[in-house]
Amino acid sequence: MKNPLLSTLLFFLFIGFAFGQDSCSKFYPLKEGSTFQYTNYDKKGKSDGTVNYTVSDVRSEGSASVATFDMKLTDKKGKEIFETNYSFSCEDGLVKIDYQSLFPSQMMQQYSEMGLEMDISGTDIELPNNLSEGQELNDANVTVSMSMSGINMNVSVDQTNRKVEKKESVTTSAGTFNCYLITEDNTTKTMGATIEMKSKLWLAEGVGMIKQESYKSNGNLISRSELSAYNE
Repeated sequence: MKNPLLSTLLFFLFIGFAFGQDSCSKFYPLKEGSTFQYTNYDKKGKSDGTVNYTVSDVRSEGSASVATFDMKLTDKKGKEIFETNYSFSCEDGLVKIDYQSLFPSQMMQQYSEMGLEMDISGTDIELPNNLSEGQELNDANVTVSMSMSGINMNVSVDQTNRKVEKKESVTTSAGTFNCYLITEDNTTKTMGATIEMKSKLWLAEGVGMIKQESYKSNGNLISRSELSAYNE
């Protein structure tokens, strides 16, 4: 994918989906100072870099709980690519993510100076506190509309056929966890092209995402991400 802005948008949209839950208390307990590291792997199983998260701030705003995550992305050689922070609020069993805050401010300033206008909309992803095998979950989507120098571009990501397949034990370098396996279809539409993928997400109560795998529509593995270290 040669468009650097588009690549960054898609990366952060999927990251945002991984952390946007219907209730942040059961799967993602918010505690200042907690850290999580994920190692990314390519289709051949070779390390492709890491993503480090730190819960830097948890506060109350009215009846909502708001958490700020600091995020740092490094490549496979350990070189820092960029760092940013984003926040989400949890109120009445619903989490809302500030998707625009996901993108590095320096990058956004650069594109803003070039005349880029961006609008982000969509349907929040939902995950009930009580999961069970065979349970079907609501669809979700996000659309990013961009305009620059009279050129318009829309990127939409739809998550459909979301389902809790089963409970199973998953082991990574961070330990062994009892997880819920959630499967879904992902459809990305942009610049006249449609990209269809399937994904698997393993979630553990009290920790969050343990592992995630992405597949082409034909079932071939594209990449995976695993929890490699955490400290609550």
